[in-house]
Amino acid sequence: MPRITLLTRVDCHLCDDARAALDRVAARTGSGWTEVDVASDIELERDYGDRLPVVLLDGAEHGYWRVEEDRLVRDLSG
Repeated sequence: MPRITLLTRVDCHLCDDARAALDRVAARTGSGWTEVDVASDIELERDYGDRLPVVLLDGAEHGYWRVEEDRLVRDLSG
């Protein structure tokens, strides 16, 4: 199972940027990632609806709105 989860929603331009950033991180580290649309889960919608995209690393919030690529790469290796 991928260590990285990207929480998104439809028509989110920052989510598009986050996908591209996670593709770059995956290319650098070999780590896969998965995407979850918060509309599929009422609790996710309630918890994260105004702060998308959100990056989760091993199930814990790593950041939101922008992917801090270097930090994520570092944290994946730690």
